Amino acid sequence: RTRTNRSGGIQGGISNGETIFFRVAFKPTATLLRSQATVSNEKRETELAARGRHDPCVLPRAVPMVEAMTALVLCDHALRQEVIRLPGH
Repeated sequence: RTRTNRSGGIQGGISNGETIFFRVAFKPTATLLRSQATVSNEKRETELAARGRHDPCVLPRAVPMVEAMTALVLCDHALRQEVIRLPGH
């Protein structure tokens, strides 16, 4: 074990035996709810308005998505390591 775990459990791409942790950031949702003046392809003035379902907060869907993607990446790397250990590699 290391004295501190400031590297998040990974050093040089290899787990150091500590707990692996990381931070996640998301950009804000890009939909503007106000309609905007614009010009069509035919050069006519028109309005562009957002339609459909647009959430102001993506957090409820973000947590399971990040957990699932983390599990996939860790499994992918574990399988790669097993292939490296096969005879002939």
